Amino acid sequence: MRWILPFLIATGAHASEDIADKYPGSLLYDKPVEFIPGVFSAIGATAPPTYENAGHNNNLSFIVTGDGVVVINGGAAYGLAKALHDEIKAITDQPVKLVFNENGQGHAVLGNNYWTEQGVPIVAHVDAAMEVAEYGGSILESMKRYNRDQAEGTRLQGPTETFEDAYVVEMGDFRIEARYLGPAHSPGDIVVWLPDQSLVISGDVAFHERMLPIFEHTYTADWLETWDTAFEALGATYVIPGHGHPTNMDQVRRYTKGYLEYLREQIGAHIDAGGGLAEAYYVDQSPYANLDTFEELATKNAGRVFEQMEFE
Repeated sequence: MRWILPFLIATGAHASEDIADKYPGSLLYDKPVEFIPGVFSAIGATAPPTYENAGHNNNLSFIVTGDGVVVINGGAAYGLAKALHDEIKAITDQPVKLVFNENGQGHAVLGNNYWTEQGVPIVAHVDAAMEVAEYGGSILESMKRYNRDQAEGTRLQGPTETFEDAYVVEMGDFRIEARYLGPAHSPGDIVVWLPDQSLVISGDVAFHERMLPIFEHTYTADWLETWDTAFEALGATYVIPGHGHPTNMDQVRRYTKGYLEYLREQIGAHIDAGGGLAEAYYVDQSPYANLDTFEELATKNAGRVFEQMEFE
């Protein structure tokens, strides 16, 4: 498998939501690529989950350690997890020994039951496990509506192990540190940090090619604090984000921290001028209009930030 230089990827073509399935022979949206030696990622669509992308709209990564494989994200469905496993088996004879869920969202957890059938333990943060326990049924039903026959075999399966601060694995040539850095995009967001490689698999803590979504439970001030106090402190050279191609810190800083700060500044000025919610939806976000999912998310993000900042 070819080693793709990260900074070429960082400046290359975006994973556009307008691009059709890149790997029609598989449920995967695209074939896994080796980013640095031993670290692979199947880059998902930067569009919402659809039947056409089979819910593969996030990055499904794995580490071939020399003594087994560690997978990051269970996938959005049983069949998608199996498709990823088929690719892993084409690359290495090493068995999958561990799966991490980056959070409790569908694209991270709904393929879990495929992995437990293989006898693989699944690890997540305690808050992500709580999300699956509380909302997993509705998340599964939502996936079945868009994925239809491609949802076959999927059953709700939460993580088999949880942690609060860190879960460290020494396997083969890699030290793998799953870390909870603090509140970010969604409950239980973790990063997978490879200190010897200076690479972080950031999950939804960091975005760059698609606009980040701000949910009802996404508190932007807390996310920025986590970024400044913990994520930057990693000093990562390479970043595999939750969505979009592998890149570097400059890019995710610009489109995650930079976007959050910009939107809060716009909303803050709007509030100071006596503006209300109805107008807040339409504050200027044009500097980020190049991002995929801008049309779907920009106004929603502005409204939610207004609702938060009204009471800060």
